[in-house]
Amino acid sequence: MVMADGRRHPERPIVAVGAVILDGDRVLLVKRGQEPLKGEWSLPGGAVEIGETLQAALVREVREETCLDIEVGPVVEVLDSIRRDADGRAEYHYIIIDYRCRVSDKGAAAACGSDAADVRWVPVPDLASYRVTNPAIAVIRKALASSHSRT
Repeated sequence: MVMADGRRHPERPIVAVGAVILDGDRVLLVKRGQEPLKGEWSLPGGAVEIGETLQAALVREVREETCLDIEVGPVVEVLDSIRRDADGRAEYHYIIIDYRCRVSDKGAAAACGSDAADVRWVPVPDLASYRVTNPAIAVIRKALASSHSRT
């Protein structure tokens, strides 16, 4: 079955953005409310819409998922996310550009938005207990290391 928005079994990869939002040694995670990764913890983000810049897409996606406004920093990593179905076909294929970000208003509280089932600040050493994927953990650690090298 093909999803109405064409994201399942796409004809070509879909461009997506992810936000590594840091607060000290904590990172903001969302529990996905939709496929792919429904019910799993990951970085906030999503697909870029036609006519939208990468940064505008990231600001929109983070606001939709966490109710926070962010400042978009440098690119941390670009990676493929390919999930195959039982027949071996690419069921989902995203090219994800992850950015290091920070919350614009330090006094703002994260809240579960329309596109997420939950949202939490998680200490980086606790990521494995949230079953965050190894590629996402690597991106988070890279963003954290680069933020420490700039302070």
